[in-house]
This record gives sequence, structure tokens and C-alpha cells, in this order.
Amino acid sequence: MNGRPAKRSVTLRGHRTSVTLEDDFWSGFRDMAAARGLGLNQLAVEIDEGRGPDCGLATAIRLAVLRHYRDLASKD
Repeated sequence: MNGRPAKRSVTLRGHRTSVTLEDDFWSGFRDMAAARGLGLNQLAVEIDEGRGPDCGLATAIRLAVLRHYRDLASKD
């Protein structure tokens, strides 16, 4: 397991931006998008639109991934 953050680009409404996440969060983000039938960029836009002004995009993605897995765990 690699805990070092990796920077990747996403496109939000036609604008490319970089997001830095740990590999496990990138994997969870991809899994979450696939489970919802969305592309990463589409999911990133949804998360971006739902975050508050004091929350960075990377943090909002981490929190969304955490909620996604908590929701899955609560269904078991």
C-alpha cells in the first residue's frame, strides 16, 4: 500500500484542475463513480457543487468516498 498522495487532473465544467489524493482514495473514488454509473469527471462535478466554501475539492472527495463506504457497510 502506498500512502503517498498522487496528483491527477479532473475536468470540472470544462476547466481542468489537479486533485491530490492517496492511492486508496483514488481507488475508492473510481469505485464510487462506477457504482453510480458516472465518469470520474461527472462525479467530481457533483462533489464540487455540493461542497461548502471552506472545504477543498480533495477533502470533499475524501469525505464523499468515506460516506460511500459507510453507506455500503450499513447495508450489510
